[in-house]
Amino acid sequence: MSSERDVPGPANASIETSGKAARNVAIRDDRIDSRALFGPSRQIAIEHGADTYILRITAQNKLILTK
Repeated sequence: MSSERDVPGPANASIETSGKAARNVAIRDDRIDSRALFGPSRQIAIEHGADTYILRITAQNKLILTK
């Protein structure tokens, strides 16, 4: 069974990138397609509390999260 929900609550999350336009990312069953999350970039910054993490796509197409 596939359900669709928003953040916080019901199906698309609006993500703003510094100096760039906001983009909508669909969330289905607590999943986000990485292509929608990254867009044309190879890395994104994630703010978690007072910390910033970098999520990047490697040359082998794997994901690496660093602080």
